[in-house]
Amino acid sequence: MKLNLLSCDAHRPDKRAIANCIAEVSKDMDPSLAQELTAILLEGDPVDIEVDDKNSSSAFRALRKLGIDYEIEE
Repeated sequence: MKLNLLSCDAHRPDKRAIANCIAEVSKDMDPSLAQELTAILLEGDPVDIEVDDKNSSSAFRALRKLGIDYEIEE
């Protein structure tokens, strides 16, 4: 399943927590790429990630907890 991470509306976003979340929920993503995608997301540009279908509900919950807006792409 593909997710388009649109923005982060947290008052004080935690870059390390967001990068860890992206690395954990994404398929085959290393931590350095997750950090780069986090920086892109926090600059205001959308980011596409691939998520395992079996982890999708926990991924949605973790992203909402961090204040990340997302949309599901088919």
